[in-house]
Amino acid sequence: MEVNEDKHHNFTDEYGKLTYKNEANGNTVVSKTEDKFTQKQAEKSGVKGFFTCSECGKSFTDQSTLNRHTRIHTGEKPFSCSECGKSFSRKEDVNVHMRIHNGEKPFTCTQCGNSYRHKSNLIRHTRIHTGERPFTCTQCGKSFIQKGQFNVHKRIHTGEKPFTCTQCGKSFTSKKVLKDHLRRHSGVKPYLCSLCGKSFSLLKYLKEHEGIHTGVRPHVCSVLCLWKDLYFSNLKQHQIIHTGEKLHKCSHCGKSFTQSGALKAHERVLTGEKPDLMWEEIHALQNIAFKNNLTFRLF
Repeated sequence: MEVNEDKHHNFTDEYGKLTYKNEANGNTVVSKTEDKFTQKQAEKSGVKGFFTCSECGKSFTDQSTLNRHTRIHTGEKPFSCSECGKSFSRKEDVNVHMRIHNGEKPFTCTQCGNSYRHKSNLIRHTRIHTGERPFTCTQCGKSFIQKGQFNVHKRIHTGEKPFTCTQCGKSFTSKKVLKDHLRRHSGVKPYLCSLCGKSFSLLKYLKEHEGIHTGVRPHVCSVLCLWKDLYFSNLKQHQIIHTGEKLHKCSHCGKSFTQSGALKAHERVLTGEKPDLMWEEIHALQNIAFKNNLTFRLF
């Protein structure tokens, strides 16, 4: 009894597609193109990146990974949360989402003990301890821990404000700032002080307010000058003493100032404007008038 040995050959055709041929008896040829080339055969032949997305051309080593990828294009989300009904394209995303409901935070910082739902959040957090700031602005050299913060910062230089309020038309550099702004229109103040009952539109305002009751001044100058304050805005203003940064520029003469109040006072001297003034602004006006050999008269 004679046994015919099948010979298998894999080669690439003129169009660059991998083709599988089975030769029987030396003359009968059956061709199988990549559409029927199985994962097992691909693994045996050492072929990688064989399963290709018809939408974007990206290739994958197995059919299941390709199937997951195609959901990006189709928008299919077959996996739903049993608690809230939110849908996801991948099963593993549902598992991560469930941590919102069950409170699980498996990623813990070894430095301070803070825990997080996502590993990426832990990685970003650890940069606080290491001092790493991998995202640096090419315009001003300022560095950031998070890429999102970096992207928002860049809009300061470009002037881009893609988030616009539908109520008043004012635009903002980030979605978060717009969300905070919208509370001014709605009047919603969801953050309530447990000690006096006063409510605030933002959590940071509540935290600052609580310092009045507790005496805690949470905003501490990073330079060793022992300066503390209730309000973050005051801290930013204070730090300019150390940096010497002058962000407020006069549109009339180009002179720059460390404080916006000083700029306003300067501009009033130049324009001759005499509105109702706070005593601090009056003092600033007097200093500016003296330095510029000008006569200052309040009335």
